[in-house]
Amino acid sequence: MDSCKGIIHSLETFGSVDGPGVRFVVFLQGCKMRCKYCHNPETWCFESEDIYTASELVEKVWKYRNYWGKNMEKGGVTVSGGEPLLQIEFVTEFFKILKERGVHTAIDTAGQPFSDDKDFLAKFDELLKYTDLVLLDLKQFDSKEHKALTGFDNSNILDMARYLSDKGIPMWIRHVLVPGLTDSEDDLTKMAQFIKSLKTVEKVEVLPYHTLGLFKWENLKRKYPLEGVKSPTAEEMKKAEAILKL
Repeated sequence: MDSCKGIIHSLETFGSVDGPGVRFVVFLQGCKMRCKYCHNPETWCFESEDIYTASELVEKVWKYRNYWGKNMEKGGVTVSGGEPLLQIEFVTEFFKILKERGVHTAIDTAGQPFSDDKDFLAKFDELLKYTDLVLLDLKQFDSKEHKALTGFDNSNILDMARYLSDKGIPMWIRHVLVPGLTDSEDDLTKMAQFIKSLKTVEKVEVLPYHTLGLFKWENLKRKYPLEGVKSPTAEEMKKAEAILKL
């Protein structure tokens, strides 16, 4: 029986960039970070009219299983946000049912809620039992710069990456490249060294900063912090990718 409900922002039935193959992507509400380049600021709050039990959401997702290939070997379900770890009990219930049906599961997280508190770790370990892949967003390596960018330092996020590595959980690392903000060669080099110290990283993705979410800030009547910042050039992307490559 479902013991909790998930607060949902939106659903994407045919995602192609949030894990291997074609993915059904569930975007949850709620995030404590305040990233200056966030393209989904409307997910920060924990309010939504779309609320599901884990079983209800599975039944909705299950209708799209044919997109995932024969025997579901070419896709699956990704939970993103917002920050999905803020609804960890719900995601665990959701993934547990999916794994009973043989579905590949992935969680897309910035890691901010991670803690070495025993109660949190117990919940996190339970979630990992049903998680095939973690997409971890490393926004910046330097702790002070990370705090200036997001409102939080990143010591616990780096701890989470090490924890996943030690647990043998496959990871994809993601980094959004923002010119003048997250493209420091020194910071990228240190991040690359850290990534190479992890044992289970399968892929590193450099994602270009864009302003497609600018209108959302305007709709929320919030001042956009990076007004005037342009997307990285192809040359800037190639340089970052060369530094961060496995």
